[in-house]
Amino acid sequence: MFVKTGDNVVVIAGDSKGTQGVVKKALPSENKVIVEGVNVVKKHSKPSNTQPQGGIADVEKPISATNVKVVKKSTDKEDK
Repeated sequence: MFVKTGDNVVVIAGDSKGTQGVVKKALPSENKVIVEGVNVVKKHSKPSNTQPQGGIADVEKPISATNVKVVKKSTDKEDK
């Protein structure tokens, strides 16, 4: 994979196209990455013994690594 945890990336395809963020986690076996602030979904949870109050949480889901492009840190421009 060409993307590593901590890299600045820009999304080049999908609903979040044009969004910049930092890679939180890389999943090379699945060829996916989790990018901060991209592909956020609502996760509903029931109350349980460990968490007495259920609720709705925002969770970042993985996106395909082919849909992101690395951005240079110094100039904030895409690498070619």
